[in-house]
Amino acid sequence: MAERNPSLPTKPYAGRKIHFVGIGGCGMCGLAEFVLMEGGQVSGSDRKESAATDRLRRLGAHIHVGHDRAHVPAGAERVVSSAAVPPDNPELAEARSRGIPVEKYARFLGRLMELRRGIAVAGTHGKSTTTAMTGFVLREAGLDPSFVIGADVPQLCAASCGGGGSHAGTGPHLVVEACEYDRSFLNLAPQAACILNVEEDHLDYYRDLAEIREAFAGFASRVSPGGRLVVTGTDLAFSQLTESARAAVETFGIGGQWNWRAENLEADRGRFAFDVYRGRDIYGSVRLKIPGQHHVLNALAAVALCHWAGAPAPAVVQALGAFEGARRRTEVLGEAAGVTVVDDYAHHPTEILATLRAVRQRFEPKRLWVVFQPHQHSRTRFLLKDFARALVLADKVIVPDIYFVRDSELERQAVRSQDLVGEIQGLGADALYMESFDSIRRYLVESLAAGDVLMVMGAGDVWRLGAPLLADLERGLAPTRREPTRRANREGT
Repeated sequence: MAERNPSLPTKPYAGRKIHFVGIGGCGMCGLAEFVLMEGGQVSGSDRKESAATDRLRRLGAHIHVGHDRAHVPAGAERVVSSAAVPPDNPELAEARSRGIPVEKYARFLGRLMELRRGIAVAGTHGKSTTTAMTGFVLREAGLDPSFVIGADVPQLCAASCGGGGSHAGTGPHLVVEACEYDRSFLNLAPQAACILNVEEDHLDYYRDLAEIREAFAGFASRVSPGGRLVVTGTDLAFSQLTESARAAVETFGIGGQWNWRAENLEADRGRFAFDVYRGRDIYGSVRLKIPGQHHVLNALAAVALCHWAGAPAPAVVQALGAFEGARRRTEVLGEAAGVTVVDDYAHHPTEILATLRAVRQRFEPKRLWVVFQPHQHSRTRFLLKDFARALVLADKVIVPDIYFVRDSELERQAVRSQDLVGEIQGLGADALYMESFDSIRRYLVESLAAGDVLMVMGAGDVWRLGAPLLADLERGLAPTRREPTRRANREGT
C-alpha cells in the first residue's frame, strides 16, 4: 500500500463528528465514506434503507431511518444536507437551534477539494462514467487519487469501500463529479476540470438552456489560474463557455482540429477502438470494453485530465482499455432462459438514445424491451416529446408511474406516464403503461423470448425489477441452451 503523501494534511477529519441528512443519496454517501476514511465519525439519516446505507454501516457509520431531531448526535460539529432535503427538515431545525453549522452537499464537497488538487467533471451527461474513468486511470498509474463519484464503481472500490463510489487516497488529487443542479458546482474551485456537454435539463430549476449555459460558464471561470479546463469542441456555444475562463483551455472531439481528438474509429459489436491524438502527435491507441460511441468522448476527456495530472501515456491507454464501468451504466445483471437483463441509470432523452444504440450494437437482440421509469414530473413534462423520440428505438416500451422527487403537487398533476405512452404510440411504436412492478414482472415472464434483451432504465427505483425478474425467468421460461446464469458480468458506461 502506498504511503501517504507528506504534502497532504494528516487526517483532517480524524475524530470529528459529521452528521449527514439524506445520507443515502449517491453523492452524499460518497462524502460520508470519504470522511470515514479520513478518520471522522459519521452519523446520518435517510427516509429508507438502501444498499448505500448498508454499506456505510459496515464502514462504521451510525445510520437512522426517517428524520427526527433526536438523530443529530451530541457533539456534532457540522450537519451536511442533500439538496433534496427541504429546509424545514427536523434535523436541520435541531442543528440550527443548537448553533451547529449546516452546509449543503456541494459546499462541503468544496471544502474537501481544498485539501487536494481538485479535478472536477461537469456536463449534462456522462459525469459518473468520466469521473470513474479518471479516478481509475490515475489509480492504475500509481497516483492513488481520492475520489467522490455519484455511482458505485466495483473496480475502484471493491476492497477499500465495499463497492461504493469514494476513496481517500494517499495521492495529491481529488476527482469529483460537478453537478449543475442548484448551481452546486459553483461551490467548487478545482485546479482542473472538464465540461462534457451542455443540454436542457433540471428545467424545474433553470429557466432555459441559455441560463444553463450561463451557469456552466460560471463553473468554467472557477477553475484555478494556471490550471486546465477541458471542453467539448463540438458545442456550438463553446466560446460562451470559455470566455471567462482563467485556466488554460483545451478542446476534445472526434476528428476535427481539437487539441485532443479520436481518429480511426473501429467498432466491434458496439465497443470502439481508436487512436488518440494530441495536436498533430499520436498519444496512444485505446480499445474500450464499454459499448457506445459516446464513451469515446468520455475517454478523451479523461485522457486530457489524466495527462494534466501527470499520468504517463502508456498507463493511461492501458487503464482505459481495462475500465469496466460503473454500476447501473449498461450493467448486465445476468441471463436466464436466453434473455439478457441490463440495468441503466439513463433518465434524459440524449442518454436514453445513446444507451439504446449501444445496446443494440453490443447484443444485436432479437427484440429490445425497455422498462423506462420517468424520473421527476417536471423533467417528463418539459422533455416529453424528446423522451418519446428516444424510446422508439426499442421494440417494446413499458412505462410505470413517474418517480416522484422534488416537484410540487401541481407539477405532479400536470403529466402522467400515460402521456408519455401516448406520445410513443403516436410515433408508431409499441408502448404501454403498467402501474405496478409486480404486474410488469408477470407480463414480462409471459412475453419475453430467447434472444431478447430487456433493459430496466431510469434514475428512480426501477432497478429493483432486475434481480427478481431474473429469478422469475429462470422459473417461468424453459432454457434454450445449457449455460450458467451470469450475474457478475458488467458492461458499464
